[in-house]
Amino acid sequence: MNKIVAVVGMCGSGKSCVTEHFVKRGWSRVYFGGVTIHELRARGLPVNEDNERAVREELRRELGLGAYAIKLEPEIRACAEKGDTVLDGLYSWQEFVHLKEAFGDRLIILAVVTNRAIRYERLRDRPVRPLTAEMATKRDYTEIENLAKGGPISIADWYLDNNGDEAALEAQVKAFLAAIGRGE
Repeated sequence: MNKIVAVVGMCGSGKSCVTEHFVKRGWSRVYFGGVTIHELRARGLPVNEDNERAVREELRRELGLGAYAIKLEPEIRACAEKGDTVLDGLYSWQEFVHLKEAFGDRLIILAVVTNRAIRYERLRDRPVRPLTAEMATKRDYTEIENLAKGGPISIADWYLDNNGDEAALEAQVKAFLAAIGRGE
């Protein structure tokens, strides 16, 4: 049976980097943040931190904190029927609960954890949508307080420590894949 791995973690922890390791190995990717970007473009709004936060929170006010899982479930189901699928950016506890109910044991939660100072440094230096330390702190608080982001991280099935370099992270991804029967 095909696996569904949801990669979770705080902003700047390396979720997209980890997800790329899966994609390189032929996994389909469903990007939760794509819902926000699509909605911003549909509204003709610029993609920036303030607009992204406003749209994320609005969608969740309208559909509940499971909004992104609800919106993406058909895409996740279609991808998982074809092969192993990685979910980039599951956020809220309600998204986790929704997907766990929909996919049961096929869903595995993989948390990427990184020291805050390292995350903030990476966020500051990233080429796309960089964040200052003040912006990153505000986003952390908002995601924890308003989006229930801590739950899926705390209940993860497996943790990756992303305080080192790319090679160390890739070695951990390989170990995880081997542990779930998807090693090379």
